[in-house]
Amino acid sequence: MLRHLSIRDFVIVAALDLEFDSGFTVFSGETGAGKSILIDALALALGARADASVVRTGESRADITAEFDTHEHLDLWLDEQALGAGSDDAHAGTVMLRRVVDANGRSRAFINGTAATLAQLRHVGEMLVDIHGQHAHQLLMRPDAQREMFDEHSGLTATAATVSRAWRAWRDTVQAIESAQTRERELQLERERLAWQLTELDKLAPQPGEWEDVNSEHRRLSHSASLIDGVQGALTALSESDDAMITHLSSIISKLRDLADIDPALNDALAALEPAEIQLQEAAYSLSHYAQRLELDPDRLAQVEKRLDALHSAARKFRLQPETLPDEHETRRAQLAALDAAADLDSLHAAAAKAKDAFVAEAQQLSKARTKAAKALGSAVTTGMQELSMKGGSFEIALVPLPEGGAHGMEQIEFRVAGHAGVPLRPLAKVASGGELARISLALAVISSAASPTPTLIFDEVDTGIGGGVAEVVGRLLHQLGQMRQVLCVTHLPQVAARGDHHFQVAKSGDGKGGTASSVTPLDKASRIEEVARMLGGLAITATTRKHAKEMLTA
Repeated sequence: MLRHLSIRDFVIVAALDLEFDSGFTVFSGETGAGKSILIDALALALGARADASVVRTGESRADITAEFDTHEHLDLWLDEQALGAGSDDAHAGTVMLRRVVDANGRSRAFINGTAATLAQLRHVGEMLVDIHGQHAHQLLMRPDAQREMFDEHSGLTATAATVSRAWRAWRDTVQAIESAQTRERELQLERERLAWQLTELDKLAPQPGEWEDVNSEHRRLSHSASLIDGVQGALTALSESDDAMITHLSSIISKLRDLADIDPALNDALAALEPAEIQLQEAAYSLSHYAQRLELDPDRLAQVEKRLDALHSAARKFRLQPETLPDEHETRRAQLAALDAAADLDSLHAAAAKAKDAFVAEAQQLSKARTKAAKALGSAVTTGMQELSMKGGSFEIALVPLPEGGAHGMEQIEFRVAGHAGVPLRPLAKVASGGELARISLALAVISSAASPTPTLIFDEVDTGIGGGVAEVVGRLLHQLGQMRQVLCVTHLPQVAARGDHHFQVAKSGDGKGGTASSVTPLDKASRIEEVARMLGGLAITATTRKHAKEMLTA
């Protein structure tokens, strides 16, 4: 759960440090005081999009840090990513998420003090927090949002993703057939061109590294006479003439050895000359061995020149570098094989049928799971509607069949509602009023959150559009949820605020520099009475509103 939130220079918040506990925590305050800004700051630490506008006016950067308790699944992931705090660390058992946004819009993310990607930050956030925004009920009007909400609540997101991949694989094979049929003549011409090129290259049979080897051999053969003369001259000077260098050096070394017996001071010179004699002898041996292999070979030179010309001509014909011919040979072979496969309509039809069968099998499994989950969720939401002053109303999740299926399965998900007894079920987007949408959305949020393993739940003004007795029920539901999860709720309803285990007041005031700053204050028993009274009676707080507020908090 969330333990600590630190905010610096974010929108209208200059500096803020908040400690959190388990249970149901509420945030209240005047409209525009910055209640939802706290949720936005936390969302930023969890990987939400950011730009320069979040930086407080006149400051260089915004800095948000959130500290959470970890759980076993998260600890394993952090260890895999080398982002864990370490067992001997002061923060062991917790994870620190930090987001810094510069005034130029540049953003940086950190997990436990180590630089991280936004994708990693979002992944951690998904394992820690579930945020229900104040516009969630508006999303219920969209069919795709209904499907995503249903699949997520039912734990079918991964299965639905598998179905989507299978559907795309099937559609790719169908498109390959259509493409092959449409481009049949074009493909045939391309195939003939590649077949001709491949025939030419097969005859040439270029080998990897051959261009360099042939060039090297050509240089050696074409300069054989020069090489023979040069090597023989070097051998003569070193060892084969009457005044050969090795003979002279050996004589000098022999004389110095005799003289060194008289004066040891000559040993240094002798030590320098003796290795030189050895190296000259090794050089003479190497040259002699080379000379034995070197000979004039006009026939071989002609063969090499012919091969060199063939490689060069082929490279010019195909507009390639000669050294790339072997790679291009294999590339064209693969291209021709691909075209042959693309032109094989029987194989393509067989592949399409196989891909369709795989999609249908996956989609049927998803449909079976959705059918079971739809009944359970529909029943639970119907029960929730009775508590939220929609007596006799009912909720159903319809699975509307799609003849050929689609990217999301064999059916379309449609939320249907009857607001009162005796009214037929109709699509939610067509019949629900704003207030009914808000209540149904809240029922869905509470039910899905109760089933979610996410330790921290945030409700950002999800009670908008309701009041009276319904507000009391909402407060009770969120308080009950707070006994199982950490629940944070931004609210404008006194009935909800009175149910909180912990209460923070958000206020806006001048910052002394001509600007505006938002502050957050934890409320004690007495100040909670004042705040709930304000929420009940507005600016004019009377003894009666205080009494009513006290009764609400006591209840």
